[in-house]
Amino acid sequence: MRRIHTTSLSRLLGLFLLVTLGAGSAQAARELPAPSWASDEVQGEQLQVFYTRFGPGDDVPSWWGHAALGVQDLSTGQARLYNYGNFAFDQQMLARYAMGRLEFWVADASVNAYLRFYQRLNRDVDILVLNLSPEARKRMARHLADNVLPENRSYLYDHYRDNCSTRLRDAVDVGTGGRLRELLSAPGRMTLREHTRRYTAVNPAMSFLLDLAMNDTIDQPLTRWDEAFLPDELERGMRELMVEDADGRRVPLVASTQTVHAAEGRSATPEVPPNHIPWLLLLGVLYGALPLAWAFWWQRGARAGRILLGAQTLVTGLVFGVVGLLLTLMWAFTDHVVVYRNENLSLVHPLWLATVWLGASLMRGRNPHTARRLLWLGGLFVGVALLWVLLKVLPGFDQNNWNVLALLLPIVVGHGAAWARVALAPGTAPEAATAG
Repeated sequence: MRRIHTTSLSRLLGLFLLVTLGAGSAQAARELPAPSWASDEVQGEQLQVFYTRFGPGDDVPSWWGHAALGVQDLSTGQARLYNYGNFAFDQQMLARYAMGRLEFWVADASVNAYLRFYQRLNRDVDILVLNLSPEARKRMARHLADNVLPENRSYLYDHYRDNCSTRLRDAVDVGTGGRLRELLSAPGRMTLREHTRRYTAVNPAMSFLLDLAMNDTIDQPLTRWDEAFLPDELERGMRELMVEDADGRRVPLVASTQTVHAAEGRSATPEVPPNHIPWLLLLGVLYGALPLAWAFWWQRGARAGRILLGAQTLVTGLVFGVVGLLLTLMWAFTDHVVVYRNENLSLVHPLWLATVWLGASLMRGRNPHTARRLLWLGGLFVGVALLWVLLKVLPGFDQNNWNVLALLLPIVVGHGAAWARVALAPGTAPEAATAG
């Protein structure tokens, strides 16, 4: 029997790309007998359908929350929870994940064991009983029972467009006869990027990395149907929906709500994304000013200025170059479409790796051509970055990367200006780099 893991995955990967996973169950999969509603003999009157929402957790994938649909046969007490957040953590998993081809599936589980698992994680657990007609209950329960069959259960996971919440959205739409899609066809209240920033606000560093990694496909206008990739947004829509009961009366889809567990010590997800631009800009200006300070210090005859400038050039080049190389490789060779054609490659790109060697050379002070090479690279880096900022006035350059620009543009400009100072100013001419 294979172990099924979702919430524990971030402990092993620990990288910003964990956003492309989800928050599911870390319980072991086990075979359960077919439920009564898997056949046509069950009566809708004896069934109850409920939506279970689990609040955000500690690990990166669990920041988004999780949800599952449940069915209970009131005549027998038989109950199942259908979780679409399962995947196999095996030897091939990392390769499939790296290529953006991770397969998820739906599995049914014991309701009580599932709820206890999330309570132990100190996550909110709420149960919403759905006010469906007997026919709708039977239709929705049969849909879930069919989905869990081996031939139907698997799907290719996409965090934003096909995940454990969108699968529930589709099932509820089946149960409501298309009413949910009709309601949620209205324009959404924010973009995928803005929602991402809301849910990652618990960790500004991770939030920035995700901003850096993703392109303008998550900046396009949404419908509320699209926003239901988030369990909270799906719940918001379900609470607004009115349906007809068995007597033809219009009633709220959500008949009742039970709080099974209220998490302690967790901050609520903000309703709007936080504005980090002022802080990012301040940090970018401070870090970008350091190379200029080292260049001026060197000009005044301090050998330490040359060594510090070389060291910062090496470190910045390594970080920017590796990040740019990863983004380029993911664009070229994987199915992670959210990183394709990323405008942030105008700031971080593989050419930065050339400055690693040049920074080390500057620290040693033995190559008279080092400063001149940095001058040309600095002019290229600054020119491309500034050109891309100017191009943002055009319709096709609409990526919402102002957070990234606030931090990285001053760093790029600061390094370029420092390298120009090294190459052109008296006392730090290329020949001066030969000094020990």
